Formats: sequence, structure tokens, C-alpha cells
Amino acid sequence: MSFSRKRAKEIFDTVLKYSTAQETEAWISNSSYALTRFANNIIHQNVAEEGSSLSVRAVTDARTARASTNRFDEASIRQVCENALELARLQPPSPDLLPMPGPQTYRAVNRFDPQTASLDPQSRATTVKTVIERAEKDQLTAAGVCSSGSSAMALFNSRGLEAFYEDTISEFSVTMMAGTSTGWAKKTATSFGELEPEALAESAARKALESSDPKEIPPGKYTVILEAAAVLDLLGFLFFDFGGLAIHEKRSCLTGRVGQDVFGANISVRDDVYHPLQSGPPFDGEGMPRQRVELVERGVVKNVVYARQTARKTGTEPTGHGFPLPNEYGEAPMNLVIEGDKTSRDEMIRSTADGLLVTRFWYIREVDPYQKILTGMTRDGLFRIEGGQIRGGVKNMRFNQSVIEMLRQVEMMGVPQRAAGEESFEMVVPAMKIREFNFSSVTKF
Repeated sequence: MSFSRKRAKEIFDTVLKYSTAQETEAWISNSSYALTRFANNIIHQNVAEEGSSLSVRAVTDARTARASTNRFDEASIRQVCENALELARLQPPSPDLLPMPGPQTYRAVNRFDPQTASLDPQSRATTVKTVIERAEKDQLTAAGVCSSGSSAMALFNSRGLEAFYEDTISEFSVTMMAGTSTGWAKKTATSFGELEPEALAESAARKALESSDPKEIPPGKYTVILEAAAVLDLLGFLFFDFGGLAIHEKRSCLTGRVGQDVFGANISVRDDVYHPLQSGPPFDGEGMPRQRVELVERGVVKNVVYARQTARKTGTEPTGHGFPLPNEYGEAPMNLVIEGDKTSRDEMIRSTADGLLVTRFWYIREVDPYQKILTGMTRDGLFRIEGGQIRGGVKNMRFNQSVIEMLRQVEMMGVPQRAAGEESFEMVVPAMKIREFNFSSVTKF
């Protein structure tokens, strides 16, 4: 379907025509997404899908509930409005429920690239072809995904709030496989032209070649250089802990630590949807404008984020980080930016007498939510560093490491970049050199 602010407003006008709730809210979204998947050096799948949805939230007598549909004819809209109100009447009253917010002003962000939105399968196939040719050059086997798409969302309510946002997204990820080793690289961007697939393929290929016949080393504490994807997938387990409700309910590892030195003095973190490398709308799940929030300054936890209900409960102001209601989570920062430095990866390697270079982690699980101890394994490129040089591949290892402790032991950082992993959402993070990172056991591959 054609989707625009005008079309979204037409749908909401129909919602208001049939909703008899005291207050009514509507989330309206449309997405168009396509991907080309390849493995064994051939393209084996091309998928394209388009979907739309309407989610209506009704409020009556301090009760609220939501119902959804993917049909926009009048009968379906009428039905979803009736369903939302019926569900709301079945809920217990919520003493924390606030009136819906009225009209808001949003800072403009431009994250829509027309060429990415209209990218065709042939363009993706041509991109994949160059990557496969790079693999075949060194008798490697390539697998991965090349994707592109666009989305739009609108949030309207019966108190006059109107919010609209559209963007595009593209992704390229590749794994290069040799006989005894693999290499991996991934990037996402608003514009397909920013992905640099040939550079990603080269990086993945070099890692597969240079880590062949990996050697086993004993577990223990090592100095590690974590590439940005590895940093991201660990820090993703911290983001809910910066929510005001999590701290209020003592579910956060930061409970009782706001205002204290928690991380190293070289660690500063903010939530900043307006950063040029970030993505997402400038409003939250209730339509409140997202604010830039300094979360950590030089190791000190300065602030956390608040949805409207949590802010009222704790006597502060909302920061525009709430999720659509009703929900059990409250809020969280979704646009993390970790400050870095200008140290290159090669400089980190040269400064390391004995250590490991980690491409990425996978299968990460939380062991202790209050100490933020995580476990997981390395993957697709683990290298031994000796005398300031890479000396070959190492068999993958399992780690057990507190993220809080890790962020007290950062010795060097690279330039912050938009990073993409497999365990967390995209962030702007630097590569990090970290001392005494704990590996608990070895694997056989």
C-alpha cells in the first residue's frame, strides 16, 4: 500500500469515527523489506515482503488495552476499535495510568534514502557476485545476507498528538569459510551505498585465511582487543539496566549506584537518537520527544531514562524513552553511543605483548543479572597476539565475564563506529583493548 502521513491520518480519522473509548491511540506502520541470501558461493534465496499494521489502544475508566489488525477497510477498523475497548474493560484499573499526551514538537531527522527503498534484486545480486568472486579467489566458501528495505510509522491519539517517521535500512553480512577456519564481517546503514561490501568481504576473507589451523591455548585471563561488533554484543545486555522502572523495582544492576563510580574513568555513554550514525524515530512509544541523555560520564552513572509513568512515580521528568503501552518494561535507552578515542586496531595490536584479538561473540547468555556476568563463545576469527604482532589463529574459547568489571579494565579505545552484531541492536561503539578478560574453557573448533 502507499503510505504517507496523509494516508496514516486518514486511517486514524476512521479509527476515531468508530472508537467510543474515553481516549484512543493508534500505531500505524508499513514496511517493505527484501533480502538476497547466499551460501556455498551461490545465491539460493530471494525474499521480498510488505506488511502493514494498525494497533489501537483504548482507555476507559483508568483501564487500557490494545488490539491490532493488518486490514484497513472500515469494517476491520471498526472491529479492532471494539476489540480494544472490550479488552480494556476486562483489565483491572491502573492507578499509574496517565492521560495520553497532547501535541508535541519533534526535532527533524532524515533517515530515508530513495535509492535504498527502491533497490531491486539485480542490484543485490550484483553485489553478492563480487563477494563470491573474492571468496573463489582463495578457494573460500562464502555465505551471508544482502538486504534492503524501508519502513514508516505513525502515532496518533485523540488528544491531538501526531507523529510520523520513515526510514530505510540496508545490511550486508558475510562469513568466509576455509577448511579449518572462518572469518566474518557485517555492516548496516541507512543507505545501501554506505555498506562497502567489497571491504567487508576482504576483511572476512583475510580472517579466514589468517586463522587457519588454529592452535589451542589454555583458559585464563588475557588482554583482549575486542572489535566493535564484539563490544556491542556484550554492552547490549546493559541497556535495560538504565531504565528508571528497572531501578525503581530493584531489577537493575545499577540499583543504588546512580551517582557513583561504576565503570572506568575513560568510559562515557549517552543515549542520542540524533547522532548521525544512529537510527530510529525521534519519539518514543507514547509519542514523547526523545531527549539526548548523558548516562555515564567518566565512569560515573549520571542519569537513567524515564517513561511518563515512571517519571511521575519517581518524581522526575520523562526523557522520551518509553515503550508503547501497556508494557511491563517501562523504558530503556535504544540509541547508545559510547565515546571512544582515535587508537587504531593496528596500534592496539602493536601495544600488546601477549593477548588475543576477538572478532565477535555468539550464544551469549546472562549468568548473574546484578553483577552482569555473561557467558558465551568467540567466533569467526580469534587470533593470538605476541610481541605486538598477530601470530595465527586460536581455537575458540568460552568466556565468563562481568561487563561492569570489563568496563573498568579498558586500556585503549578506537574511533566510535556504527556496529552491527548478532546478539544486540546496532550501537555506536569503539573497539576496545581490555586487560584480564576471563576465558573459562576452550572449544574444539
